[in-house]
Amino acid sequence: MTTTPITPTTPVTSSTAGDDAEAVPQDLTVDRRWFLSRMAGVWAAAGAGGALGAGALAAPVLAHGGGGSAGSVWETAYAPTIRRAALLDPTELTISEAAAAFRRRLLDPVELMESYLDRLDRYDSVYQAYLWRPGNAELLASARRVKITSRSTPLAGIVTAEKDNFYTKDIPTTGMSPVYAGFVPEYDSTVHARLRAAGTIMMGKAAMGPLASGRARLPDGTATTVNAWTPDDIRYSPSGSSGGTATAVAGRLATSGTGTQTGGSITSPSTAQNLTGLKPTFGRASLYGIIPLTFTRDHPGPLARDAMDAAIMLQSFAGPDRNDPRTLGMPPVPNLVKAATVHRYRGRPKVRWATTVGYPPDFLDGSNPETLALRQQLLQTLTSVGCRVSELPYPADWDLLSGLSSTAGEATNMFLPQLRRDVSLFADRLPGFLNGMFRSSDNYMKMLQARYQFLHLVLTGIFDRCDVFLTGTVFDGIGLPLIAFPYGTGVDGTTGLTVPRGTTLGAPPFGEERLLAVVAAYQAVTEHHLRRPPDPTVTAGARRAGAYKVPAEYDATDET
Repeated sequence: MTTTPITPTTPVTSSTAGDDAEAVPQDLTVDRRWFLSRMAGVWAAAGAGGALGAGALAAPVLAHGGGGSAGSVWETAYAPTIRRAALLDPTELTISEAAAAFRRRLLDPVELMESYLDRLDRYDSVYQAYLWRPGNAELLASARRVKITSRSTPLAGIVTAEKDNFYTKDIPTTGMSPVYAGFVPEYDSTVHARLRAAGTIMMGKAAMGPLASGRARLPDGTATTVNAWTPDDIRYSPSGSSGGTATAVAGRLATSGTGTQTGGSITSPSTAQNLTGLKPTFGRASLYGIIPLTFTRDHPGPLARDAMDAAIMLQSFAGPDRNDPRTLGMPPVPNLVKAATVHRYRGRPKVRWATTVGYPPDFLDGSNPETLALRQQLLQTLTSVGCRVSELPYPADWDLLSGLSSTAGEATNMFLPQLRRDVSLFADRLPGFLNGMFRSSDNYMKMLQARYQFLHLVLTGIFDRCDVFLTGTVFDGIGLPLIAFPYGTGVDGTTGLTVPRGTTLGAPPFGEERLLAVVAAYQAVTEHHLRRPPDPTVTAGARRAGAYKVPAEYDATDET
């Protein structure tokens, strides 16, 4: 295929930007050629089995100044108003609302914890969102130790769910797999350590797909965690390996949570459970102390109730980490919270920066009537908040290159010692890992080359024409940021139940600010993200009686 020079997009001018229009977002300040070469270095290091060299970690070349703002990053993190219904039931509070309630002495961390423990005691035997959690007395003691002061972060006293592949010192971390049975880390993952330093209280380790594959299930294939929106029917999947975190947050068993994404496991559970999930640019957040699946495609990120909460979470744990060279030499983390703060022009919510939203022809073509109506309304609403919406055809070679980013060889390589020791530990994950064993080195190198070509294609064929793009999970393999958010409800064809519907926006490298700004503006004029799922009505015993085996082809998110 032909190559095209890579240049940053030019900001779209607009008369609705407002008198207080700010510096351009970071995605317009970083030379995309630098990101292309950086990712090529990461992929080469993975292919060679070596460490990243100094050249791959060189600082980016800035196209022009931009990004950042003076003052504390938390300045606008506190909700200006708090919903009365959320104060009456504190499990309904967002991070932003809870932090504001703490500051105004309308609520304290103990009361918030008590509300969550009440729901856990009643419902978690049905949800099965957690694999492990401390006792109630220990959690209450942790809440009593939280002191809200002017120096506290908005996360002080906030209850979180953390996926069971994040290392937690002296606490079991199993990846829900026999491979890690009995494993108790001696140190915290960087993400967990930074969340703890910010003042969060971990409610527990969330269930997950074994070794980050599909929905949570036992070694014999029996599904466990349910989708919070269909708690009485296990057939509707929580979706993706971060489904336990999603169920905990959506089911009001935690205020927010962490997940990982290799092939959709932040964005997919978020769309399935009415959450806002943010997968950052590769290297924006550290993978140190997270059970790996691949060296080049794993991403940690938040699953939250709305754009502001996702921004607060990522702001707290993003940034360089000397223990993970993939995070070094990156542009500084900008003020993500400010980006997610609702921007207003003449009193009405408007997208913070003039933004062109691109969508492919198949976003509307071929959709069923229900989905088509939701998507048309989405585009109309984005237009109403100041976005320019434009249909963009896929560039040539899109289908070919987007399908050539399998992680099978990488994942197998990560677990070779365990595979050689006892293949039975991998249970239903074994076929995928064995598939990687039979891949030749030249096949793997061709896949890496295809990734390079695909990244180049996206940067030149998509983001030279728009600022954000409505897409699926194809950006995972090339390290670009994604945000998932709800845009309505629909009827599931299998169960006949009403379930959330959502979509995913992708952006160029370091486009988290842009994604957050678009979704914040959209959520300021819609209420989809405020919907709450129904409480379970079945008992845990009835749930177990209706347990079923997950078919091999079912819910293969993050399957290698």
